[in-house]
Amino acid sequence: MSAKDIVVKPISSKEANALVKRVHYSGKVVSNSQLHLGVFFAGSLEGVMSFGPSLDKSKVIGLVKDTAWNGFLELNRMAFTDVLPKNSESRAISVAMKMLKKHAPKVEWVISFADGTQCGDGTIYRASGFSLTGLKKNKTILKMPNGEIMTDLSLNVGLPGGGNATYWKKNGAAPLAGFQLRYMYFLNSEAKDRLTVPILPFSEIQRQGATMYKGIGGRSIDSDATGFQSEQGGATPTLLLHPKD
Repeated sequence: MSAKDIVVKPISSKEANALVKRVHYSGKVVSNSQLHLGVFFAGSLEGVMSFGPSLDKSKVIGLVKDTAWNGFLELNRMAFTDVLPKNSESRAISVAMKMLKKHAPKVEWVISFADGTQCGDGTIYRASGFSLTGLKKNKTILKMPNGEIMTDLSLNVGLPGGGNATYWKKNGAAPLAGFQLRYMYFLNSEAKDRLTVPILPFSEIQRQGATMYKGIGGRSIDSDATGFQSEQGGATPTLLLHPKD
C-alpha cells in the first residue's frame, strides 16, 4: 500500500484533539481550530490537519494586500503517526488544499509556522508547494522558570498567576534557541501577486543556520518527513513573524 491509499475527510474536534495530544511534539491543541481533516489509512485515523483563524488576524492579514477578513486560514496543527506510508504527509496536504479550493472558495491563502526551536524547519511545507516568507531568530517561544514552554501570545492572553510576556521575560523566562519559519500556500494565484513580503529561497534556511530535523539543529531533509511527528510544523504562531503595524 502507498500514500495513494490514504483517505482525507473531516472529523470532529474531539477526534482531532485526541490524536494531536498523543502525536504532536507539543502535546497541545489550538483552541480556535475550526476545521479538522483526518488522514485515514487502512480504515484507521493516523493523521490530522487542523485549520482556523490566526490568533492575531489583524497582524497577519496584511501579508497579502486586499485580503478579506475571512479570506485566509492558518494550518495551526499537523500530526501524523509513523504508520502512514512514505509521502503521505504531502499527499494529505495536497488533498486538503483541493478540498479548501472547492468548498471554501473565499479562502485565498493558508499560512503556517514551522518551529525551528523544538521541531523542524518545515520539510513538509517545502514538499507541499508552500512558499517561505519569513525566517527569524526566535524571541517569542519561551522557557518559563518552571520549565514549561509558552509563547508570547499565550502569555499575553493571561495566566492564572498573572503577568504578561514582558513581565516574564524580566523574571526568568528565556527564548528557546533556534528560528521561527513562516510558510504560505496560495489557493488563489492572484493572491500571490498581492504578497507584501518577499518570498525567500529555501537555501536561506541553511545559509542562516536555521536547519532542524526531528528537534536536532543542523539537520534537514528535502523530501517528506517520516517517523513519529516530532519533525512536523504547524506550531503555535508567533508574534515574531507577524508584520509590524
